[in-house]
Parts: sequence; structure tokens; C-alpha cells
Amino acid sequence: MTPLISLFRKPLTAVMAGAAAIAVPAALFVPSQPVEAAAGDLDKAVAALRGISTMRADFTQTDRSGKSISGVLTLKRPGKIRFQYEKGVPFVVVSNGKSLYLVDYEVKQVERWPISNSPLGALLDPNRDVKRYGKLVPTGNPNVISVEVRDPKRPEFGVITLIFNRDAKAPGGYALTNWVALDAQNNRTTVRLRNQRYGMAVAENTFRFTDPRKSSRR
Repeated sequence: MTPLISLFRKPLTAVMAGAAAIAVPAALFVPSQPVEAAAGDLDKAVAALRGISTMRADFTQTDRSGKSISGVLTLKRPGKIRFQYEKGVPFVVVSNGKSLYLVDYEVKQVERWPISNSPLGALLDPNRDVKRYGKLVPTGNPNVISVEVRDPKRPEFGVITLIFNRDAKAPGGYALTNWVALDAQNNRTTVRLRNQRYGMAVAENTFRFTDPRKSSRR
């Protein structure tokens, strides 16, 4: 079993904050005193997330040891997401809008968590999670917004830091480019996005999966 698959055996927050790991690129920060984040940037980040009706992007997921795997992410409001990993990786992560599933075809196992128990809630329900639990992290770059989301009353849910870059072609004028997840055991995972596409038709069956425990579909 690869280190990344083993990572999925830990609490979901280690994975997702769902699926994610590098530290935020150093280029986003300045070594001098932090620059105070511009007023309204949190609203801009929320607008960027809420402006996404559908999105498809290539992603690279890296764990804290530097091991990486790639795939395609598909997102659809409200609350649906799919991480389809590259050929040869025997698992998939899917949210149907209510629950998040890790499906491991190698061991024929399915694990399920309520969306609210994952830092990915900030991505899937930004109005609830980002506005309530998010705080800006100074970047020193007026074209970059960094938002850290955590529930101080539920540290076991972990932390997710969302990074946005100014992009006139993206909803709200900012594109989500990566996020960094940290679980309660300090396991860090990062997801980097590239080739983001917006507004395409996405079939509902994209967010279903073949249950390896039986022949029916969830």
C-alpha cells in the first residue's frame, strides 16, 4: 500500500481538508513584517467559491513526505465533488452533496463521513464555513488571497488553508489554485489545481460510485 493510500486510512481531515499538502509556496509571502490583508478580501474569496456552479481541474496531491499522485477534480454546487485519481490508483473520493466517501477498490472498502466533519466543507459550502470560521492570512501580494478555515470548538476537524490568485476569467475574479490541509495529528497534505474550467455541464452520475462490496451503485 502506498503512503498516500495509507494516508486515507487516517481521519478524513488528514486527507481532505480531503484530499490535499505542500506548504503554501514561499513566493506568496514576504520575509519582512506581514502585510495586513485588504478589507473585503474574505468576501472576495467567498464570492469566488460561490461563483462556481461547476468546475473541472487537473490536480496534484502531495503528502508530507513528498509523495504525489494526480487526477481530475470535478465540482458541482451544491456540495458535490469527485477526485478521480490517475490510472493505477485503486481509490476514489466522492461527495454526493450530503456525505463524503472514500472508496478503496484494492481492499473492497467504503468509508463515509458527513461533509460537515471535513475541512472540505469550506470548499463545498463556503457561505457556511468560510464566513463563519475563516480568517485571512497576510500574503504580501495584492493578487493573492489566503484564507485559513478552522472550527476552534472542533479541532479534530482539522484546518484547511485556501489560496486564491487574481484571475479575470474565474468566477468572482479569483481562481482557487491550491489548498493545504492539516489534521489534528499535524499530517499535512496539499492539492494544487491547474487547467481550471468552469460552467460545463456535469451529469449527476459523476458523483456516484461502484460499490466494491456489492454490485449496486451508491
